[in-house]
Amino acid sequence: MSQRTVVHLLRHGEVHNPEGVLYGRLPGYHLSDRGRRMADLVAAHLKDHDVTTVVSSPLERAQETAAPIAAAHEVDVRLDVRLIEAGNHFEGLTFGIGDGSLRHPSHWPKMVNPFRPSWGEPYEQIAARMVAAVELARDQAAGHEAVLVSHQSPVWIARLKLEDRRLWHDPRKRQCSLASLTSLTYDDDRLVAIDFSEPAASLLPGASKVVGA
Repeated sequence: MSQRTVVHLLRHGEVHNPEGVLYGRLPGYHLSDRGRRMADLVAAHLKDHDVTTVVSSPLERAQETAAPIAAAHEVDVRLDVRLIEAGNHFEGLTFGIGDGSLRHPSHWPKMVNPFRPSWGEPYEQIAARMVAAVELARDQAAGHEAVLVSHQSPVWIARLKLEDRRLWHDPRKRQCSLASLTSLTYDDDRLVAIDFSEPAASLLPGASKVVGA
């Protein structure tokens, strides 16, 4: 008889970022008040799930999103650097054409190859580290459920890889909203389903744009 295991890839909640910078891997960026409410909603959503493993990116916003889930299931949060945000040349800058970093010609060469991509960590590298983190969590939570808290780009790239789709994509078309769950269901070590849900949909920003991932 096969053993069912679910690994949830959770994007962190909204971040306090009044300067509107692409914060990437920079330290010191924490959840906003709304982001903390998002984390609480996800924890409530998963309360009756059989979660035995909670793993987080080392960045503060991810750990803060993981905390209420771990507390609800009385487990510790394990850190895994493989869940960290994608490396990006524009980290710490405002990103845009008008008054953003793209108005400076020195940055233009970083935009020439969207397939690798030229502006940051290669997609294949992101996919490899994320899939490795998923497989470890799957094994640790065998027969139960695991929650891995990461960031928009790594979660989406992992999904594309697991669905055997091309990794280069239009970032505006990612299905990976704030505090959303991309849930991977396994029979033993065989992936049988990928589902997407938004437990914090009621708190998602409307017309306002949230910078960062």
